[in-house]
Amino acid sequence: MKKQMVLGVIVAACLVAGGAFWVGDSKAAPASTFVLLDGSTKTTYDLKGQVTLVNFWATSCTTCVAEMPHMIETYEKFKGKGYGMVAVAMAYDPPSYVVNFAQTRKLPFDVAIDNTGAIAKSWGEVTLTPTSYLVNKRGDIVKRYVGQPDFKELHRLIESLLQES
Repeated sequence: MKKQMVLGVIVAACLVAGGAFWVGDSKAAPASTFVLLDGSTKTTYDLKGQVTLVNFWATSCTTCVAEMPHMIETYEKFKGKGYGMVAVAMAYDPPSYVVNFAQTRKLPFDVAIDNTGAIAKSWGEVTLTPTSYLVNKRGDIVKRYVGQPDFKELHRLIESLLQES
């Protein structure tokens, strides 16, 4: 019994350290309204029909900043094929920092600010950044990443999801 418990703890620790979690039975992405930097809004309903990465991040998060060039590359690679991305800045991130970051880095995808923290809460009490959710065309979360994703694996999964009808 102790060996099984220890093994379970080790497996759980490895999953956390690996940063990626399969979401067992896909579940629908929570109903959310993203307020974008230009003042427009986008809802999770608007995302249906495309594969979307919803990325929770902060300008003060070094891993978030380090992964952004890869997020841009991923977006540029798949944007014309039915892929979209929403980068959701955490509630504690000063809006002026987010705007400056998005402008200076020329982020090509949608950037939203979660002023109240309600979006992060509805997506599973997100507190660690970066945390990303890959959503299929039907609006189901198929994978959650805590930490920087393995981008080769992410690209393979995006390609697979884009093939689905």
